[in-house]
Amino acid sequence: MTATTVRPLPARSFSRLFRASPPNVADLIAFLLLAATAVLVVRGLTGVAQPLSQLSAQPIALDPANLPNYALRTTLRMFAALVASLLFTLVFATLAARSRRAEQIIVPALDILQSVPILGFLTFTVTFFLRLFPGEQLGAECAAVFAIFTSQAWNMAFSFYQSLRSVPSDLQEVCQGFRLSSTRRFLRLELPFAIPGLVWNAMMSMSGGWFFVVASEAITVGNTTVALPGIGSWLALAIQHKDPVAVAWAVGAMAVLILLYDQLFFRPIVAWADRYRFEQTASTERPSSWAFDLFRRARLLPVVLGPLLALGRLLMALDSGSGRSPAARTREPSLVFEWIWRLFLAVLVAGSAWLIIDYVGRSLSWADAGQAVLAALVTLLRVIVLIAVASLIWVPIGVWIGMRPRWAERLQPVAQFLAAFPANVLFPFVVVAIVRWHLTPDIWLSPLIILGTQWYILFNVIAGASVIPTDMREAASMFGVRGLIWWRRVVIPAIFPYYITGALTASGGSWNASIVAEAVSWGDRHLEAFGLGSYIADATTAGDYPRVACGVAVMSIFVLTFNRLVWRPMYAFAERRLRLA
Repeated sequence: MTATTVRPLPARSFSRLFRASPPNVADLIAFLLLAATAVLVVRGLTGVAQPLSQLSAQPIALDPANLPNYALRTTLRMFAALVASLLFTLVFATLAARSRRAEQIIVPALDILQSVPILGFLTFTVTFFLRLFPGEQLGAECAAVFAIFTSQAWNMAFSFYQSLRSVPSDLQEVCQGFRLSSTRRFLRLELPFAIPGLVWNAMMSMSGGWFFVVASEAITVGNTTVALPGIGSWLALAIQHKDPVAVAWAVGAMAVLILLYDQLFFRPIVAWADRYRFEQTASTERPSSWAFDLFRRARLLPVVLGPLLALGRLLMALDSGSGRSPAARTREPSLVFEWIWRLFLAVLVAGSAWLIIDYVGRSLSWADAGQAVLAALVTLLRVIVLIAVASLIWVPIGVWIGMRPRWAERLQPVAQFLAAFPANVLFPFVVVAIVRWHLTPDIWLSPLIILGTQWYILFNVIAGASVIPTDMREAASMFGVRGLIWWRRVVIPAIFPYYITGALTASGGSWNASIVAEAVSWGDRHLEAFGLGSYIADATTAGDYPRVACGVAVMSIFVLTFNRLVWRPMYAFAERRLRLA
């Protein structure tokens, strides 16, 4: 899995400083950073234990002095959702990749869940969490974290699933030959192979959470309104008051936060994950990080990571170390059991469909359902056009960045900031431009759909290009493969599985983003574009739960059908023809 030779990291002023410093200095700096992080976490969590009435006693105020506390609360919610998304990914994506029967349930469920808009989740979960923790802010915090989780988890799960399904066949044969158990194969082969792609998609998911931070912190569902202290609530209040200065303060705070956790968290992980690139020849350019160099020299880090390493050793100790033989792995299941399984799936799907139809049919007519279907067709057309345009723009850029680690280091925080940039900030300019020049909202609101989801394509293409084996690049250079042939024979086959993951999640995310992009407001001005997003947004604001359920169900059906007809065949083609071996 790792390169055969290890070259030094590129020279950087910070990197040279921490590599040359004595271990005790590195320990001191690492201790101060970890201690400061612990203090901030404890301070941010103190507000969670307060009663819910405290939110009314201390409402959101557009005072810049409040921004540090708001930024801290938002960051803790983002990382809590990221941890939950990682655990979800490791469990369910692994099950889907390992078991064909689990895949038949988990993959369609992921298709449906990524298509369910965040407002759809909030509509049915806010009341649940508030009743679970009555009178406490913890209920609202759980609702906000869950909403952010729904904007992060599906992308990471699809990425990890794709990586596990594209593990080189010769490495799988080696594991089968040594009869490694499932646990050892996962820890020794599958998880290391998937780490580079998972890291880049975790960064994208973190940025995707920022895109919906307004909806997750400033919650309005029917008569229920909750505004948690955070940058999202600040932005919502600033937009409501038409205060561009407050909007600028929020954007600046976001930029500072993204730069901080990029330098202290994601960039060290990217430098660490580079060791798991699948290649036979070491790359001449490797990502670097001053924080990674610092913690690598610090003797404190093994102590901090001790529980995690102990857990891994415990799993290895409890494992028998011997798996089934190759013949046992390929044994066909019983035909009777297979038919029972298919019957179970059919009953499950039919029962779910009946519950939705019965719930919606009590309050809505067929005309309402027809309106939702027509609106979905319009949104589908927008999504297809915008995904095609985003692919033409970002695939070449992503390949260029991914094959140049030094440029990836420089552009990584910029890409994260652009991906995290909330569409709500652009609403004032869009609304004013449409009203001033008498433009058609059905056309000019459409680009807002792809604003936050196009980055799924960019980040996945960067991840795919960054793990192209160095020996493959050198062979192409040696044989003079350039131009269109280079794209057709080297780049596109290498990045295609990653692109499919990015395009699939961007497609589902675009449906989700239509909720905030097809119905925009600036102060008392409100513009709408006809589509399923505005249909669901209006129903959510009105507290019309049957109409919300109808819109979510129609969106799920459209996304699931499109994925099955377009993206899944491409996934299968990538698994058959475009795997490294």
